[in-house]
Amino acid sequence: MSTLTDLIARAKAKDPALGRDLEKEVGALMKRRTFGLVFEQHQPEAVELPGRRVRRGDKVRVLPPRGEVKGGDDRLWRVERIERADGSRVGHLSEIGADEPEEQAVLVDDLVVVAEFKDRIYPGLVETGRVERGGEKPFHTVVNAENYHALEMLTYTHRHSVDAIYIDPPYNTGAKDWKYNNNYVEGDDDYRHSKWLAFMERRLEIAKELLNPEDSVLIVTIDEKEYLRLGLLLEQTFPGADIQMVSAVINRAGSSRGGRFARVDEYLFYVFLGDAQVSPWISTMLESEESDSADAMPTVWFTAVRRGTASAERAARPGLFYPVIIDKSDGTLIRVQDALPISATRAEAEAELAPSEVAIWPLSRGGKEQTWRFSAERMREYFKAGTARLGKRDSATGLRPVTYLQPGTLRNIQNGTFVVSGRSPEGYLQLTQGTQQKVVTPRTVWNRTGHFARDHGSHLIKGMLGEKRFDFPKSLYSVEDALRFVLKDKPDARVLDFFSGSGTTAHAVMRLNRQDGGARQCISLTNNEVSASEQRTLREQGLRPGDGKWEALGICDYVTKPRVTAAITGRTPAGEPIKGDYKFTDEFPMSDGFEETQPSSR
Repeated sequence: MSTLTDLIARAKAKDPALGRDLEKEVGALMKRRTFGLVFEQHQPEAVELPGRRVRRGDKVRVLPPRGEVKGGDDRLWRVERIERADGSRVGHLSEIGADEPEEQAVLVDDLVVVAEFKDRIYPGLVETGRVERGGEKPFHTVVNAENYHALEMLTYTHRHSVDAIYIDPPYNTGAKDWKYNNNYVEGDDDYRHSKWLAFMERRLEIAKELLNPEDSVLIVTIDEKEYLRLGLLLEQTFPGADIQMVSAVINRAGSSRGGRFARVDEYLFYVFLGDAQVSPWISTMLESEESDSADAMPTVWFTAVRRGTASAERAARPGLFYPVIIDKSDGTLIRVQDALPISATRAEAEAELAPSEVAIWPLSRGGKEQTWRFSAERMREYFKAGTARLGKRDSATGLRPVTYLQPGTLRNIQNGTFVVSGRSPEGYLQLTQGTQQKVVTPRTVWNRTGHFARDHGSHLIKGMLGEKRFDFPKSLYSVEDALRFVLKDKPDARVLDFFSGSGTTAHAVMRLNRQDGGARQCISLTNNEVSASEQRTLREQGLRPGDGKWEALGICDYVTKPRVTAAITGRTPAGEPIKGDYKFTDEFPMSDGFEETQPSSR
C-alpha cells in the first residue's frame, strides 16, 4: 500500500483532479468485504432530466433523431457555450472523459441534461395539483422525481422521523423491468446483479437516515431472483436491526417456471429498528378471511389436567391430586374433595365414597397419576363461578372430563372479545363472540385471498381508472395488512414509499386511517418513466421524454396521481363514481372515497 500511496501522491502533483479520483476509488476498494456480500459497489449511475433547461456548463447527452427507436449516443458532453443561430439555440459541446475529446455543435432541443450521482444537485419541489377532503389531517404527498435525489432532499426535512418505509423495488427479472444509467438491464448483463445491488444500496443508505432509529420498520418485497442478495444487503446496511422474512401467497394459480415449481408467493423482509414490534391481530394470516368471521367461535374450554412433564406427575405436586366427585347415575357434580395424602391410594379414597358416587381423577390417557392445574379450593371456586365444567360422559366408564376457561379467555370476556350469553343448566358460562375479536400473533406465512395481485391489484386499479394503465400492481389489501402489523398502535405515523409505482401504499394508508380514525401520512416517490412497451410506439411517432404527450403517459402522471386522486374522491378520471365495494377488513362503497388531502409535486 505504501507504494500505491506514493504513486497517488505523484499523480496528485501532476493532475490534482485525477489524483483525487484515484484516491477515492482505491479507498473504496480497501473497504470491500472479504466475506459476505461482495459486488461492484461503484457501478456508475446517472439520470436524465428532460424537463431541465440546458445551460452553459451542463453535462448532457445527445438525443437520437426524432422517429428513431434505437438507443442514442450514451457519451457525456459538456456544454461549453450556447449561441443563437437562425432563431434556434445551438450548444457547442466537448466530449467528457475522452483522451482526445471530440467537439460538436448540436441544437439545444436535441440535448438532455444528465446528473451523475457524484454530482452535487439542489432539488426543489413545485406543486402541480391538490385534492382536499381531509380538513386538518396531514396530507399525503406524491412526488415526481428520481427517487435517489428525492430521498436526499427528504434528509433535510424528515431525518430520523419516518415510522415505516414500504418499498416494492424492481425485481431484476431481466425482462426490462428497470433502468440503470438510462438503459434497461437485460437478463444477460454480466453486471446485472452488481448494478441492482449498487442501485439498492445507495437508496437504502439514505432510507436508514430517514427511519427513526428508536422505533421504526423497513418493509421490502422481493421474489426469488434477488431475495438472497437482498437479505445479505439488509444485514450489512442495518447491522443492529432484527430482520424477519415473510412468505406471502399472491397468485394461487402459480406463475410458471419452465421445468420448475410454479411460483405462488413472494417475500417480505421486515427490518425492525429500536423498539419496533409486530402488533397482534384477529388472524394468524395462515388461514383464509372466512376463518376470521365474527360468527366463528374458537375453542375456549381446555382440559384441567396437567400432563406431559415430570412436574405434572402426582409425586411432584401432591397437593394438586384430588378427586372430583359426581353422581354415578346422572353424572352431576356433587363436590370437590381435598388433596389426597401422598401415602394414600386412590382405591383407599374411593372405598370411602357412597355407592351412588364416583371419583374423577387427574390421570394421563394411559392411566398414570398426574395433577390438576390448580388447587381443590380453586376448583370449587371455578365450578361456582361457571368457569369450570364437566364434559360429555364416557359411555364405558361413566366419567366426565373437567375443563376450564383459561386466564386469557377470562381477559377476553372483560375486554368484550367474548360475551357471556347465559349459563347452562349445570351452571357453567355460555359464551359468544363479542364486538371485539380475539387477537393473535401473525405468522411468517400468509395465505389470504385478499392478497391475490390480479383480483385486488390489476382489476381494482382498472376499475378505479376506467382502463388498464399499469402492469403487476400489488394487491391493496396485501399492502394494507403488511403495514397494519407495524402501524396499528401509531395513528400519526409517517410512511414513505420511494418505489411507489401505482400508489398502492398511499391508498393502503388511507384505508388504515379510516378503520381507526388515524391521521397517518404517506409520502410517495416515483418518476414519470414510460413503460418499455409504450416507448417504442412513442418514439416511432417522433416523441421524446420531455414532450407533453410523452410525459402524459409517464407512471406518475398517468397512474400514480390519478389513482390516489380517484381513491380520495371516489370517482374515476372521467368523473364517474367508482363501481364496486372495498372488501375484507372494512367493506364500503369505493365511491365514498376518503377524508384525506393530497398535493402532488415534481
